Amino acid sequence: MRSTLTHLECTNCGAVYPADRLMTTCPACAKVLYARYDLPAAARTMTREALAARPWDLWRYAELLPVQDIAAAPRLGEGGTPLLPAPALGRLFGLENLLVKDEGRNPTGSFKARGLGMAVARARELGATAVAIPSAGNAAAAMAAYAARAGLPALVAMPKETPATIQAECHAYGARVILVDGLINDAGKVVREGATGRGWFDVSTLKEPYRAEGKKTMGLELVEQLGWRVPDAIVYPTGGGTGIVGMWKAFAELEAMGLIGPKRPKMIVVQAEGCAPLVRAFAAGERHAAPWIDAETAAPGMRVPVAIGDYLILDAVRESGGTALAVSDAELMEGMRLAATHEGLFVAPEAGAAVVAARNLRASGFLGAADEVLVFATGTGLKHADLIRDEAPVIDPRRPGALAALLDGDLDGGRLGRSEA
Repeated sequence: MRSTLTHLECTNCGAVYPADRLMTTCPACAKVLYARYDLPAAARTMTREALAARPWDLWRYAELLPVQDIAAAPRLGEGGTPLLPAPALGRLFGLENLLVKDEGRNPTGSFKARGLGMAVARARELGATAVAIPSAGNAAAAMAAYAARAGLPALVAMPKETPATIQAECHAYGARVILVDGLINDAGKVVREGATGRGWFDVSTLKEPYRAEGKKTMGLELVEQLGWRVPDAIVYPTGGGTGIVGMWKAFAELEAMGLIGPKRPKMIVVQAEGCAPLVRAFAAGERHAAPWIDAETAAPGMRVPVAIGDYLILDAVRESGGTALAVSDAELMEGMRLAATHEGLFVAPEAGAAVVAARNLRASGFLGAADEVLVFATGTGLKHADLIRDEAPVIDPRRPGALAALLDGDLDGGRLGRSEA
């Protein structure tokens, strides 16, 4: 059970590089590098039978991961998240087979633990002595946690509007935190400037080869959880898009290993109306997305005005017969409420966007009633509780009958229950 990593390959110009040194983007064209593996060798040991005996975390897929010494990797229990049926939401939306992959169960409460755990582990393995990241929120928290676990200094640059809970999280892990009056791309400029000559290795989205390798384990896991098949559609809230890039790569590797067939799910990009560069590019038939000006949304993970991997994301969407759509902030907060009240899942606003997008796509007819639809709940809502502003009534426990009066008069005619509206 060990990595079969062989080399790095540019996704744009095809240039090949050794995988035994720290790399960022392609030196020839500055585009995204992919980690490549000896897939026939991986297929000999990463069999269905062998996997059945391995621990249920992302490291079970060691043959398709870049880390050479897994025992030394800074691990916090990442991966192995549940795939949950969502029958109540399914009935509400008219979807008979609706599933939710609950990534909020990961360390630091989001799917970012997969990518940053892998990136930090590999960076340390290749000699990095400090790591840095620009982030709109959850990625910073995950990087800071894994850097602490690895014993590496960490530098985080994030927009000043990043939720206070996430800022506090980064401070708690011991990271050096810099707040930026701007967006994540502005934070990226700060990191690049600060890292130059100081030895900080930048683990920005798709600007090094290994975050995508951690994220692709979402695809490996869901295929295994579904009995070695893919769903009909994956609804994915998208900022930088590493998850779509990683999962699309995972499906290709699994097919090459003979573990799945050629079928692919429709890959569906969901963005916020206030920051939807990929949606705009998809509608225009473009392969690259122009930067979004004056990005604004309540979902920090989707406040990403430009994505270096835009061409990889849009290729996957088009090749799969998928689509890209935007939802309003009001809708994504509605999605948060629907997931919580109907399924007991308190999800992040980005996941709320995916929930309501599934509803909208069913209403438009893009998704059929019998389609098996998988929504990615990319993080927990606990870091965004300020978006849920309902105020609870206050009673005086010393006043006789106070509770009875409240229940009889104020709570839906005395009934406690869930509205189906």
